[in-house]
Amino acid sequence: MSDRNSSTLTAQFVRERSILRNVYLWMTGGLALTGIVSRLVSTNTGLTRALYSNPVLLFVLIGAELLMVIVLSSQIMKLSAAAATALFIGYAALNGVTLSFIFLLYTETSITTVFFITAATFGGMSLYALTTKRDLSTIGHYAIMGLWGVLIATLVNLFIRSEALYYLISYVGVAVFLGLTAYDTQIIKRWNAEMSDSVSEPMYIKISIIGALKLYLDFINLFLFFLRIFGRRR
Repeated sequence: MSDRNSSTLTAQFVRERSILRNVYLWMTGGLALTGIVSRLVSTNTGLTRALYSNPVLLFVLIGAELLMVIVLSSQIMKLSAAAATALFIGYAALNGVTLSFIFLLYTETSITTVFFITAATFGGMSLYALTTKRDLSTIGHYAIMGLWGVLIATLVNLFIRSEALYYLISYVGVAVFLGLTAYDTQIIKRWNAEMSDSVSEPMYIKISIIGALKLYLDFINLFLFFLRIFGRRR
């Protein structure tokens, strides 16, 4: 009788799982952690001076972030659920350290304003992707090509320092990450329909984390491009 009840409870728990809901919970938690760490670092004068006066340290931190993203994106199925969770949390915290510069460059009012602009825009695109019957694969492919264009143009502008190109990159960047937000949301919606009730608990956690990483990156980059356009510098 006990075993039967246990099996019934397990089956009910599996039916109630939602990859989509879990993705948004993980993404929100990651964004909150990044924001808290970023604000704390920015208020520590000694830490910010050490961080931004030492290019080598900054490049090491950025390199560590890229490595974490690569490992999570390409090797997550080989990791344990605990390791994947730790990597995502570590990445969100480390990203908060490297993004602390925004509190030094922009006013807090403009940062708050841009955050809400980003949240509303991101939410609108996610809602569109969740409700449309249109296949957004084509948009995703164009957005990925546009991302490569943004990266190349950004590298070029490091040398020519064109203000016009700076703003062009910013507007194109917004368009690119809006497209990626819709594309990634639809992918996660598909995962939710196909796998929420069928995968093991560790796999459920790992799928949720990789989905959260996709949307987290979309949100952060959208926020940074909006900040370049609307942010008021100190």
